[in-house]
Amino acid sequence: MGTKMSNEKNNPADKEHGRSTDSKAETILKNAEAAESAEKKHTEPSAAEEKQTEAPKQPEEKKKLFAGKDKETEKKLHEKEEEIKKLKEQCESLKTDNTKLKTEYLKAYADTENTKKRLERDFDQQNKYRIQGFAKEILPVLDNCERAMNVKSEDENYRKAFTMVHKSLTAALKNEGVEEIECLNQPYDANWHQAMMTEHVDGLEPGIITEVLQKGYKLKDRLLRAAMVKVSE
Repeated sequence: MGTKMSNEKNNPADKEHGRSTDSKAETILKNAEAAESAEKKHTEPSAAEEKQTEAPKQPEEKKKLFAGKDKETEKKLHEKEEEIKKLKEQCESLKTDNTKLKTEYLKAYADTENTKKRLERDFDQQNKYRIQGFAKEILPVLDNCERAMNVKSEDENYRKAFTMVHKSLTAALKNEGVEEIECLNQPYDANWHQAMMTEHVDGLEPGIITEVLQKGYKLKDRLLRAAMVKVSE
């Protein structure tokens, strides 16, 4: 047995033969693997081919995705348009109401101002002519005083008494704006005079007051009592 082992170690030809056999086996194995790989390349599609086959599908999916988004966007736009439309309608309604309220306010303001002015005017009139009723009642007293003064009497004190009363009443009335209307030798004015009769007077033009039958009075610029007069013709 020892002889065999020494023979193997000492025989280089056998060693070379073994190495050659291993190298051939490796070559065959590599060739087989290369053939198998080439066959797989022919039978299985490459990544580029897969991308090319999948490429047509992407636009369709994108279209579906975009279509869904477009519908959603369109719906939102429609809702916004409806909301804007309602807001515009509300705005127009508010403008109409505002115009109406402004008109009503201006009318109310004008009515208030007119009422204010009318009340102020009425107050001024009442204040200005507050003595009118009392003055009308006093005028007959003045007339009686004048008649008593014109009566012939031997008692001078009698005449002086009526003269003093007449003078006091006339002064008091004048302080309140009551004055006698000037008539004698004045043109006849129907606003202040009442013609009771007419007479022909030589050298005097028609329409001139020739005699005062009853004195007339005015309260400031208002007629209190018209004067009864005789007028030339």
